[in-house]
Amino acid sequence: MQPPIPTGTVLQNRYRLINLLGQGGFGRTYLVEDQGRFNELCALKELTPPQTGYGLGKSKELFQREAQILYQIEHPQIPKFRAMFEEDQRLFLAQDFVEGKTYREILDDRKSRGFVFSEQEVVQLMQQVLPVLSYLHEKGIIHRDIAPDNMILRDRDNLPVLIDFGVVKEIATRLQQSSTNHPPTTVGKLGYAPIEQMQTGNAYPNSDLYALAVSAIVLLTGREPQEVLDDNTMTWNWQRWCQVSPGFAQVINRMLSITPNQRYVSATAVEQALAGRSSAGVQQTIAPNEAPNSPSRPVIPSSVATIAVVHDNDESLEPRPRKRSPNAIPERTTLWDDPWAIALIGIGLASLAAIGIWALRRPSRPEIVVSPEVTVAPIAPTLKPSIKPTPKPIIKPSEISESLDITPDKPTSRSGKLTANQTLTLNFAAKQGQTLDAAISGEGVLMTLTRPDGQLLGDRAKRVPSWVGELPLTGDYSIQLKTVRDVEKSDYKIDLKLVDPVKPTPPLTPITPTPIPQPENPERVLFQPGTTTSVMSGSANGQQVKRYIIEAKAGQSMSITLQGAKFNLLGPSGSPVPDASNQSAWRGFQLPGGDYQVEIVTTTPANYTLSVTVQ
Repeated sequence: MQPPIPTGTVLQNRYRLINLLGQGGFGRTYLVEDQGRFNELCALKELTPPQTGYGLGKSKELFQREAQILYQIEHPQIPKFRAMFEEDQRLFLAQDFVEGKTYREILDDRKSRGFVFSEQEVVQLMQQVLPVLSYLHEKGIIHRDIAPDNMILRDRDNLPVLIDFGVVKEIATRLQQSSTNHPPTTVGKLGYAPIEQMQTGNAYPNSDLYALAVSAIVLLTGREPQEVLDDNTMTWNWQRWCQVSPGFAQVINRMLSITPNQRYVSATAVEQALAGRSSAGVQQTIAPNEAPNSPSRPVIPSSVATIAVVHDNDESLEPRPRKRSPNAIPERTTLWDDPWAIALIGIGLASLAAIGIWALRRPSRPEIVVSPEVTVAPIAPTLKPSIKPTPKPIIKPSEISESLDITPDKPTSRSGKLTANQTLTLNFAAKQGQTLDAAISGEGVLMTLTRPDGQLLGDRAKRVPSWVGELPLTGDYSIQLKTVRDVEKSDYKIDLKLVDPVKPTPPLTPITPTPIPQPENPERVLFQPGTTTSVMSGSANGQQVKRYIIEAKAGQSMSITLQGAKFNLLGPSGSPVPDASNQSAWRGFQLPGGDYQVEIVTTTPANYTLSVTVQ
């Protein structure tokens, strides 16, 4: 697989990469700005196909086919397909970006505080997701990867949104199956996908229903599928870890049936079953033994997983009369018809009589007097809830906090390793007006920067690999480091630098009393269509200041190189940019928008070449 695309890269002269959202074995997902739609945010999915002629051609064919399928989807709870394109032998799909948290992130946050999802919340989630699945299945589309990681609770309307269809994975699967050098690869998360999908690659509409049921019990119990699935019997023991109503348990258990034809036939059928389920409380009772499949037999919520028993059509469930053998012993109707029983009763009576005589002849013992103040009250029977097994300790997300003492103008670095359940927060003190330059090396960890008042440090300060800007307040700032989605463990190195505001320099004694004239009309740097770099040449006589104006949009990066002279850079406010005075080269990231001025100053006549890149 090719390396990740650097932040700031512009694809198709339109999509500018902001950061990496997640990656897996089949591709990556980036957060990008669509510069052709007023810088709207969207998600860009990448597939790196095999570099061979056949693999590349087959990838394009399948990618085109799947893009046509996604193009047909018009549902408010599915990110809208925007575009498909190829660049540098990489295939890309652009879709709407959904602002919110995945249900996996919400569950991890709740587990860290000691609780999980309630039955009511899970039922509401299912009732909101099932119509989406019904819509897809009616179009012949199967999601193939339903899981808490692939459902986002959208911030703007609190509705679940389905993301990450098995499109990219499905393409990789077909490519590997078409080659004799690679074993078949299945699409779907282990534990969530049903057995027919994992073993054969075949998926049906109720394969998605199976995965939705697994997602439901993960949210209810806070446990992963492998913790509640018995590998030997392939039965689910999820009701040991939570209490739900019998009707809801019956719906979930049917959705979890091993054989597809034993599950519900459609998402609509599950909706109807949820609507008609018993609304009784979660108190679980064990019903008396009754004939299997009896109409009056209630569903028994139990800590033991249930297995469906299928009877042959020619067998009756009623007890059959037993045929008697001619030599069989006749059945006795009463106890007195059995001589052995009479003998045993006689022996028992004689024993009791002997014990009574022995007790009368024993020496008397002091009588034990029970104090009248001590009374033994009868213990009333109480109904106790069924005893649950002691749950395994929940691995809570680890939060590490560290204070940094950053000396202005002195770079500071920290390095280490983070796992998916760890969060490292770096705290440091800074002053208003100082400039912070922070960057993370590597591709598995991103950072979020917050101000002393707890607010984000700007619009581009959440889950980013780098940040440069002026600090607005005096106080304690925080940088939170976490791994990107689907990365279990990653090394990281963060470089930090604080720069004090540039103090105004005292006026220099002029070499000559003649003031240096200033040009009335600075020259504006122009870029050819489709390019991000402009090169200009000129000459200075040593008594004149050359000025160039460069326009930059908010969040863009800028690189300036000057040969033959030195330059000063002024920001949109007219103030000098830190670290950009008397320089021959400079580079800045995520700049504030506006006009920047480059001043070229020489003390002697000189020819110069100015190169400017903005992207």
